[in-house]
Amino acid sequence: MSYLRFEKTLMTNLEETLPRELLRTNRSGAYSCSTIVDCNTRKYHGLLVVPVPNLDDDNHVLLSSLDPTVIQHGAEFNLGLHKYQGNNFSPKGHKYIREFYCEKVPTTIYSVGGVLLKKEVVFQHYENRILIRYTLLDAHSETTLRFRPFLAFRSVRQFTHENDVASREYQAVDNGIKTCMYAGYPDLYMQFSKPNQFVFMPDWYRGIEYYKEQERGYDSNEDLYVPGYFEMDIKKGESIVFSASTSEIKTSTLKALCEKEVQERSPRDNFFHCLVNAAHQFHNTQGRNDKYLLAGYPWFKCRARDTFIALPGLSLSIDEIDVFENVMKTAERGMREFMHGKPLTVNIYEMEHPDVMLWAVWSIQQYNKVVGDEACYNKYGKLVKDILDYIIEGKHPNLRLDDNGLVYADGRDKAITWMNSTANGHPVVPRTGYIVEFNALWYNALRFAVQMAAAGKDEEGMAKANAIADKCKDAFVATFLNDYGYLFDYVDGNMMDWSVRPNMIFPVAFDYSPLSLDQKKSVLDVCTRELLTPKGLRSLSPKSGGYNPMYVGPQSQRDHAYHQGTAWPWLGGFYMEACLKLYKRTRLSFIERQMVGYEDEMNINCLSTIPELYDGNPPFKARGAISYAMNVAEILRTLSLLEKYSYVK
Repeated sequence: MSYLRFEKTLMTNLEETLPRELLRTNRSGAYSCSTIVDCNTRKYHGLLVVPVPNLDDDNHVLLSSLDPTVIQHGAEFNLGLHKYQGNNFSPKGHKYIREFYCEKVPTTIYSVGGVLLKKEVVFQHYENRILIRYTLLDAHSETTLRFRPFLAFRSVRQFTHENDVASREYQAVDNGIKTCMYAGYPDLYMQFSKPNQFVFMPDWYRGIEYYKEQERGYDSNEDLYVPGYFEMDIKKGESIVFSASTSEIKTSTLKALCEKEVQERSPRDNFFHCLVNAAHQFHNTQGRNDKYLLAGYPWFKCRARDTFIALPGLSLSIDEIDVFENVMKTAERGMREFMHGKPLTVNIYEMEHPDVMLWAVWSIQQYNKVVGDEACYNKYGKLVKDILDYIIEGKHPNLRLDDNGLVYADGRDKAITWMNSTANGHPVVPRTGYIVEFNALWYNALRFAVQMAAAGKDEEGMAKANAIADKCKDAFVATFLNDYGYLFDYVDGNMMDWSVRPNMIFPVAFDYSPLSLDQKKSVLDVCTRELLTPKGLRSLSPKSGGYNPMYVGPQSQRDHAYHQGTAWPWLGGFYMEACLKLYKRTRLSFIERQMVGYEDEMNINCLSTIPELYDGNPPFKARGAISYAMNVAEILRTLSLLEKYSYVK
């Protein structure tokens, strides 16, 4: 029995299937995404969605969908599904689905009379090519397949509508055609593994509706262009492979290529393997073999803070040290360019945020636990030293080291922390001054720098970092710890933010903390009572002013809820690490129960991954991006910690 399997009764129920999405990526920026019944519900959905660098830095939907039709005895059975205005669905191909499962690749079985048709979809690694294999499992008479491609040729952030500018021209290629609707776009090659007839019958399908965009307060309608259809016979037991790509392929190789790509896929047969598969989807290779991690799908790019927080979980926790080193190599180049005031040659956003390099040190610290002090020092010792010197010498544009050993950042007019939502050009949560996680990161980085300096026998470096850390420790407790046993979120002069927020969990979870054991337990207890949910930590306590846990409605409404009570799984990862450090094996069963809540997510929302955030109140509904790197990473890291502590006597 497959770990991810849905029977006919669920597949024919659109209330159950439309919220379930499926993501495939090629590890080079392109992706394919839709619902498990192939009905697009977002403007970001599409069968082939690729970057077009000469236009902009967004992805673009070239091929929105492909509608297959089974023809027997002149009767046509269209297996496609689209939502039109007025809540009308057509042609309702989902009613022919007998089952869907996702082992190595997503597989759908259609039952039409005496016809059993299997569809398998795979995205070729490192190529902008989606492959679909159709196999006729059973048929009692001659069978013909017809395929209608729905074309968009537009940014994922826009819609297309019927117009006279779109080109209707096409050219025949090996077992297919190529076409391009607008100048500046690459040609779209649609080819099959066997000869077929293409019937040119251009038309616009008008008023296709995406209800997920309606929910988010956006426009939700577009028209899609269908240039015609492909038609071919298929015999019982025969397989036909369809390829959609930005480059032509020799069609005699399609069957072998498809089989090779299927066999290379890792199985999704349990919770851990689903997360590993999700981790690989964030891999992104660009340019001169630069390695990145995307922050999430479908709309996020490579962001600096996300990269360093997610990197250990997406690599070290699944024994992929080479992934860590390759991504860090690219990121280190960007950090050094930033520190030297040079233009960035890496495509990493938000490198200027003041906590980014401190998260980089934390990430290297996790690498150190795997390879040891000497190996870590040899590879990253100089980088750690250079980052600290850069801050100590006052060179960072927005991270000032004060005489008390704490670091100060100005966030009044610009969002500078992970709580980065803005409204009317200003931060919704204007965290500024001495920010609690910045200073927890700073103290941890100082003590880790001492550890690295010791590995390099750098006595001067050890003394320098220790002296600042000693001052930082005393000032941290005096500045952030309040009489109620938790930590202020930020302190700026006489302004102290009493909001109960999850950022105070970091000094409890980090290897080096300025807090005493009793202080850590007190902070953890407050987080448990007021912030913990089955889906991570709330971004704000229900007892604090401005609590807004439901991430719904138009953009402005969601901006004000984004960090005002919503629950974030990646924060839960640090909470669980803190639990294990303070209470060790006595908390194993508790954390295992927390993991069950995430395993339940594998077959809902976007299959086999974790979304961006959840509502802070029951039933803790998933919101935001369908797949989020930091969340997947911290759950993987928690599983790794669970295994470690399970064997500690």
